[in-house]
Amino acid sequence: MEWKIDNNKPVYIQLVEQLKVKIISGEIELDSKLDSVRSLAADAMVNPNTMQKALAELEREGFVYSKRTSGRFVTDNTELIENERKNLVKDNVKKTLDTLINLGYTNEEILNLVEEILREDNNE
Repeated sequence: MEWKIDNNKPVYIQLVEQLKVKIISGEIELDSKLDSVRSLAADAMVNPNTMQKALAELEREGFVYSKRTSGRFVTDNTELIENERKNLVKDNVKKTLDTLINLGYTNEEILNLVEEILREDNNE
């Protein structure tokens, strides 16, 4: 797995966000067993305590669950995954819209730009 850690926010929050994206995108399959905390931490090059904190947060949010003596598993709750997917998309679209509005684009210009991009993507 590829990890991107920077200094903009706490590492465990970045791990939570990245693990959610990996689950939502299917990189980590639903209902699959996660690697050990130590293995995930080594892969992300972070302290195991930091990874443990991220996994505990994901468990609190329902994205992973623990089976006694068996380890941690990814949820199979597709409704939770789809809701989080929509929330991530909304957040990213809002950020992009804010940028475009700050650059002086009108709603009509934004819609035209989106249509143009979709046409270009469909012609590839």
